[in-house]
Formats: sequence, structure tokens, C-alpha cells
Amino acid sequence: MSQQGYVATPPYSQAQPGMGGYPAGFGSSPAQPLYGHYGGQPQSFPAPPTGKATFLWCLIPPVKSSLFTLPLPILQVQGPCRTLRHPPPLPQPSSHFRRPLPQPWDKQPWLAHLGGHPSMGGHPSMGGQPSMGGQPSMGGQPSMGGQPSMGGHPSMGGMGRPFPGPPPPGSGVFQQPGPGAAGQPGYPQQPQGQFGGQMAGPGMAGPFQGGAAHMSGPPQKKLDPDSIPSTTQVTEDDQAKRGGQVYATNLRGQVPPLVTTDFTVQDQGNASPRFMRCTTYSFPCTADLAKQCQVPLGAIIKPFATVPKNETPLYVVNHGETGPIRCNRCKAYMCPYMQFIDGGRRYQCGFCNCVNEVPAFYFQHLDHMGRRVDLYERPELSLGSYEFEATLDYCKNNKPASPPAYIFMIDVSYANIKSGLVRLVCEELKTLLDNLPREDGAESSTVKVGFVTYNKILHFYNVKSALAQPQMMVVSDTAEMFVPLLDGFLVNFQESRAVINNLLDQIPDMFADTNESETVFAPVIQAGVEALKTAECSGKLFIFHSSIPTAEAPGKLKNRDDKKLINTEKEKTLFQPQKGVYEQLSKDCVSQGCSVDLFLFPSQYVDLATMGDVPTHTGGSIFKYSNFQVEMDGEHFLSDLRKDVEKAIGFDAIMRVRTSTGFRATNFFGAIHMNNTTDVEMAAVDCDKAVTVEFKHDDKLSEETGALMQCALLYTTVSGQRRLRIHNLSLNCSAQLSELYKSCETDALINFFAKSAYRAMLNQPLKTVREILVNQTAHMLACYRKNCSSPSAASQLILPDAMKLFPVYLNSLMKTGPLVGSAELSTDDRAHQRLIATAMGVEDTQLLLYPRLIPLHNMDVASDVVPAPVRCSEERLTDAGMFLLENGRSLFLWLGQACPPELVQRVFNVPSFAHLPSSLPVLDNPQSKKLRSIIDSLLDQRPSAMKLLIVKQKDRSEMLFRQHLVEDKGPHGGASYMDFLCYVHCEIRQVLT
Repeated sequence: MSQQGYVATPPYSQAQPGMGGYPAGFGSSPAQPLYGHYGGQPQSFPAPPTGKATFLWCLIPPVKSSLFTLPLPILQVQGPCRTLRHPPPLPQPSSHFRRPLPQPWDKQPWLAHLGGHPSMGGHPSMGGQPSMGGQPSMGGQPSMGGQPSMGGHPSMGGMGRPFPGPPPPGSGVFQQPGPGAAGQPGYPQQPQGQFGGQMAGPGMAGPFQGGAAHMSGPPQKKLDPDSIPSTTQVTEDDQAKRGGQVYATNLRGQVPPLVTTDFTVQDQGNASPRFMRCTTYSFPCTADLAKQCQVPLGAIIKPFATVPKNETPLYVVNHGETGPIRCNRCKAYMCPYMQFIDGGRRYQCGFCNCVNEVPAFYFQHLDHMGRRVDLYERPELSLGSYEFEATLDYCKNNKPASPPAYIFMIDVSYANIKSGLVRLVCEELKTLLDNLPREDGAESSTVKVGFVTYNKILHFYNVKSALAQPQMMVVSDTAEMFVPLLDGFLVNFQESRAVINNLLDQIPDMFADTNESETVFAPVIQAGVEALKTAECSGKLFIFHSSIPTAEAPGKLKNRDDKKLINTEKEKTLFQPQKGVYEQLSKDCVSQGCSVDLFLFPSQYVDLATMGDVPTHTGGSIFKYSNFQVEMDGEHFLSDLRKDVEKAIGFDAIMRVRTSTGFRATNFFGAIHMNNTTDVEMAAVDCDKAVTVEFKHDDKLSEETGALMQCALLYTTVSGQRRLRIHNLSLNCSAQLSELYKSCETDALINFFAKSAYRAMLNQPLKTVREILVNQTAHMLACYRKNCSSPSAASQLILPDAMKLFPVYLNSLMKTGPLVGSAELSTDDRAHQRLIATAMGVEDTQLLLYPRLIPLHNMDVASDVVPAPVRCSEERLTDAGMFLLENGRSLFLWLGQACPPELVQRVFNVPSFAHLPSSLPVLDNPQSKKLRSIIDSLLDQRPSAMKLLIVKQKDRSEMLFRQHLVEDKGPHGGASYMDFLCYVHCEIRQVLT
């Protein structure tokens, strides 16, 4: 799989075009000011009006009509601004971020006014509740410090950047609390930095004097949170418009339905959006246009995505000993974009325009339209996705591949024996091994299995079918790992069932009296790699592990969790894996086709950033169950294990993304390893893993021919066959930026931004990463406003229809554990979320960043339909309500204090809210059955199992639940959706000025 013309792209820490609109992606400081044009002359934009600024909200309606201004209140700006802890403060100057910044806080002449209507209660997005922990109104009380007002900033015509944030009750102005407020609830002891972190820089001056009484103009209406773009409304509209329909893929550059919409795909020449989704379906024709709009050009490829039962599975094409037909020059595989000429004797490659001879066996006549007469008999000529059977040339050492093996490696140290985990795993494996993956139509699986137990030393088991009893072999020298037996370690489960079951019965009793608490980890993976190497096959290791490896052996780790590093330049080191042994292990695993799935059961810090490094680079998964208890977490873990063992998977995979001339793939994100700049290597790739690819121009693109891409994945099937899976996609190209914005897909864009940011945080301070995210968003939206929207007042916020949800997703991304920078979150949890998001597809990131909040108190028990989700905000909760919240990783059932006793009785079989149990019972009544069917259907759709947590209103556990209400302020820092929109609006205006 070779191709010329690809060049290496430097890592984020070096200068390269990328996120944030600077020459230095997430890297070193830019060479010119960031506001204004990218790399060009500073743009001339109309200056903002002087004096008092007015802000209108102008949001594009769901219909594709022209812009209109919603009848919303005016946001007025005047006087000096001070911030509360809730809104995101303006970025501070730093060595990483040299751009024209506003003056320091003690010189900022800004005040934002969200309509000082006396009835305004609190921030409207919070349901009118008093903000800031119910503080009394502080509208300019003299006791608050009384610093003099500091007029407008001279360079800005007496006005500056308005700063969004919730007004205190009844005041309509933003203020800084006085000295006496520091210890009150709702106020931080330190000034806050961008999105929650402590803010460096000069001290903050006193509050604005006066408050509502000093404001000019009539009182304004309350700002209506329903008027800002709603994720639930957009998904409902798309479902209503395109749900239940057949989506035919015969049109180039066609934007598919949203990932949340239920639709059926009919492959007619382009890959299904289940396999490939793009950030935009209309690429700009030139690099300059791409640079100007700053919309990343990317594709999220999920090569093994699950195909629903009502859609046709992929066809397998066999071209015999000659193997798949491909272009002589660029090596692209035969596909619908090849043009047959010369009566069918030759074809012109759609990717590089090279003219190739058609092999004699493949010749076919052309019809009057110039198409082959066998067009619809050959999947590779008429479909977007299909498979080729590979020849020996595609196999290692030109030898046929062997069926893969699954090795189960169980940590039998004291913690796992005591918790009951070892017994639980052994009991489950007796039945689970009947469900090993197999080819469609095959009677049984050809996947072999092997077993290892370990603490400080490793125990291998001979489970050959001829034995009466399993045999144990011990390896105590973990420095030089080897496998002590060849024959009998990896066996067919069906043949050795009796011996294996015998072993699984014995393991828990064998180690029942152990006192060994130290464990090794790297030697365990090394043993698995050696076993697969000896058997000359690929495979997967399932490792069940509980603690940080402290035993004297290669890969020993020490505790490096240091809360003092949070919100400092060195915070990134917490997420960087420790180099050396694990880095080499990743390479060894990939070269052998050995994927690692890690099931972790920690009770304290385990350095997941390092332990998760090998699974992440080998296409594996990481599952984490903190403080595991069999009664509470057993079913959750077993559900994950079953899904993991049974899912569709390919091994020893190598992927190449080819493109037509004018652009190329330059950057890749995912659970992958890369030895060079073009070949994406995965020890395994399953139905849940996606690779996100970034494209860059290297020439002009033509509107006539469009942009073509082909993803070719060479892999070994679970039966040991070598195959090539091909996915093709054609996009439009346009010299009009409006076409690009019209065909953007927000869900794919946010997947790209999330993976870029999570990679960048390894090399950049979190503060810089967050600044760059906001900066690039402001540039994308400012470019749209300048080039694509009708002329309108500078005070109007204008969003492209296809990207109107981007701010809510971006705000949610910046409040996720990895990016929020809070000492209250465990380092391992933050590292875990960062690692699992790296391999997520578009559906999973969409749900992770905007959970579904489903009201259940008034559900129709007679209907099969799941109630429509509501917006993720505290304002949508009701005291008498019951809500289900899920984000693909967590599942909560929230009950209000005034939940009707009859509903509580029917669902939980207890008399009232006060008696709620910690788990959901199975009851024989319509409400209970309906609730369980909703939960079961959600669990079926998600890649991993979710443990149901029952949450009572005003209970301690509510904190966990509330951090998923992403439209509100983050409990660990971060702005509300409403505040963030205001902030982005300010940033856009800064770009335009």
C-alpha cells in the first residue's frame, strides 16, 4: 500500500497550520496578530458604534431562509465591567498567545447589561432562580468598595468588549463582590481565569457603583433562553424531516441526516455516513479560502461501523490470484470513480488521472453512455463500500494469516481476590466463551483462547483437550519474559471446554489465601505478545487489573499525581505517559497485531495516563470501575465484558487514506500507531473505533471534478482471512465560502475539535488550549458573518444554519473533565475520558458532549416511543418530575422531591420519595415495564454498558448528575450556554474590528 507525494506533518508543538487560526496550531506563538486575517493583511471592518453599544441576538431559524432578528431584548454596554466567577473571563496575555488583548482587569472600562428589569430574578437560563448562591441584590450598595467609575477605553470610542455573565437578582448589572463577600457561598477566594482556573495577572479593582438605578434607557424584557439555538429542537426537526427515509448515496457532496436521526442507507456509489462523515461536504477550492474560513477539513472514518439489519452487508469481491485491481501510479483501488475509455480496454484513475490498461480477465464492453455493461453486477463499480479478498502478497512474509487468539490475563493479587472479582470473571468466562466472534454463517468461532494469572509472577496454563487436569507453569523472572509452553496454551474452546471449565473452577480457590498485594503490568503484556508471536497469529489481551504496578519489574510505576500542578504550565505532565518501556511495548504489540483491552478496578491512583497508553495505541479499549464491589458494579462490568468479547472486529490492520489531486490527508487521530506519515496501523479495529483524518490543500481543487477520498483498510478477519475493506466518498468543491458553511456538519466538527484539543493538552497549558478553541470558533463565525451573511448591525450575533449548535457543543467540550482543570476531579478520571474520546466516532462524541435528558413522569405507557428529550438545563427539571439522563458513559435517574407517591410506588415499590432504594427493582406494572424498556433500548444502542445511578433532588449524589447539565454553569468551572454565546459574540466582534 504505497503512495507518493505524502509529506510528514510536524507534531503540535512545532509550527504548523492548525486549530486556532495561527501558523502554530496548538504550538508556539504566532508570527503576526491573530485577530484579522490569517496570514494576510489586517482586514478593514466597519468600526463598532461609539458610545453605548446595543446587542441583538440574530439566530438563523431551522428552515433554510434568510436571516432574521428575533424579538429579543437589547444587551447594552456602558460603564466599567467586573466579573462574577460564573462567566469566562477574558484571556490573559501569555507567552503562548500573543495577540491584541484587552487591557488588564484594573483598566477595563466595560459593563454588560442584560436588561435591568426588576423582575429578572436570576440568570434566565437558570430558571429565574437567584444566581450566586442566593445572595441579596448588590446593586451598587455603598458598602461594596465604591471605586470610582472608569469611563470608556479611549482607543475604543468609549466602549469596549462587553463581558457576559448573570446579573445579581434585581440589579441587571455585573459586579465584583466587595471584600466582605469573599467568604460567602457562591464566591471564589481567588479571581478565576479562563473557564474556571485561577487567574493570573493584575488585581481587580472595586465594583461598579450604582447598579440599575444608574442605567439609562427603559427597563428591558427578560432574555429568553428558549430563543437561543436548541440541540433538542434541531435533532427533533431533522428526525421529523428525514427520519424513517431512505438516504441514497448517489449524489456528490450530499449532506447526510444527523447522527441522531433514524434513517436507512442505500449505497449507490458513496460510502454510508455510518462509515464516513465529513466536517463539511463542500471543500473550498483553494488553500487561501480554507485558511480564511478556518473550518477544519476532516473526515471521521469508522471502517467497521455496525450495519443495521435492514441494510445490505458489505459484498466481498474475489479477483482470484491477480488480486484487487488498482491504479499503477497512485495505487487507488477499483471504484465507481474510475472512468473507462477506449471501448473498455483502458480506464482513467479518478484520483491521479493516470490511464491504466484493463486486465484481460476484467475486460467488458461499454454501453452508449460509456459505462460498462456489467456496472451493476460488480460491487466495486457501483457501490461506495465493499471488500476484496486479499492475495498472499498482502500477508506477512507471504504466508496465509492464522485465526486470531484471545488471551485472558487475570490479576490474582489480594485486592481482586478479596473483592470477589476473580471468582466473578471465572464464572462468566464459562458461558461467555461460547459467544466468541465468528464469520457470518459459521457454526462456531475459530478464535483460540489462552489463560494467564499473575501478581508479582506469571502463571501460564496448559489446557490441551487431551489433559485430564489443567497444568500450571510459573515464570518468576519478569525481566526476561518468555512463554514456557507452546502446545496447549492457545486452544479451541469447543475442543478444550472440559479442561478450561475445570481451570476456571480452580483459579479462585487456588489463590484464595494470597496476601500478595504487589503486581507487575508491562511483563503481562509482553507475555501476551510473545505468546502470539510464537503462535504466529494476531489477537487480543483481556487484562483484569486493580492497582499501580509497584513490583520490581520492567514498567514499574510510581505515584506522580500532584494536585499542585493543576492550572500550571506543568499540568500537561499529568497526562503524558511515562516514556520507555510502555512506548516500546506499543510498537511490539502493533507489529504483532496484538490489541490490549484493559479492565481496571482501582481503589486509588494508578497512573492511567501511562497504563492506558498501550491499549490506546493498539486499537484497544479501557474500562474503569473505581472502588469495585461485586454487588454494586458486577453487572455493569459483566455487560461491558460481554459486549467487548462479542463485538465485530478485525486484526493486524493497516489503513491508507488516498485523495484526488489537490489535497491530501495530513493528520490522524484515534486508537492508532503511525510509523510513517501515511500508514495508519491498528493492532485491531472494532465496530466502535473511529479514526479522524485532517486534510490540507497542496493545489487548487476543481468545482467540476470535486474532491474524492478512498479509505482502504487491510485486515485479518476472525476466521483468519486477509481482506481489504474499501470506503469511497466524493465531495463538492466550491469557490464560494457560503457553500462550505451550508454543508458543514456540526457533529463531525466537534469530534475533530475534541480530538485536536485532547491531543494538544499533552503539549500546551489547558488555558492556551481553551483560548485557541474559542479563538478558532470566533474566526469561523466571523468569516461567515463577513463573507456570507446579509449586512446587519455589528451588534447582531449571526450563526450559520448548519453550525448554529457549535457554540453549545464547544462550551460543553471545554467543561469536560480533561479540559476543565479542577482539583476536585481525579487525574485518572480525566486521563480516562481523554483516552476514550480519542477513538470515538461522531455519534459517541455528540452524545458525550450533549447528553439526553428524558422526562419520564408523564410518559405514555401504552406507546413504544421514547419521550422526546428536553434541553440539558436545571431549568427543565421540575420538583414533581422524574428524568433519565444518559451520555453514552453514565446513566442517571433523577427524582424531584415532590415526585408523586403513586409514581414512586409503581416504579420502586416504596411508599414515598424518602424511601427510595439505590437500585431499580423489576416490577410487574406498566410504568416499571415501560421505564425498563427505555433503559434497555438505550443500553442496546451504546458501545459500552452504563450503570444506573438513582439521584434524589438535593442529595449529595446530585453533584455528579448536575455536571451533565451542560447548558448551565459547570460545577467545576465553565460558563453557562447563554454566557458563552455572549462571550463568543464579543470575540467575533473583536475579530471583525
